Amino acid sequence: GRMKRAAPRSTLRNLIKRHKPQLRLAANADLLVHLNFLLFLHRLAEEARANAFENKSKTIKSEHAMAAAKVILKKSRG
Repeated sequence: GRMKRAAPRSTLRNLIKRHKPQLRLAANADLLVHLNFLLFLHRLAEEARANAFENKSKTIKSEHAMAAAKVILKKSRG
């Protein structure tokens, strides 16, 4: 099948506007948000996989992902 367009730009811009109506977005700000999201998702998957491996689980379970999210979010707060 055909690959989907890279970033759902209008959806993303509407979402940002709904949550932060006072922000004026630069032209490509939504792409940076999307990139950040993809990087976060990648880190989450890696960390969750490591957690599952440590717990001798062949399957990544929700608790592995939740533990990973806590670690990653803590690290990403500047």
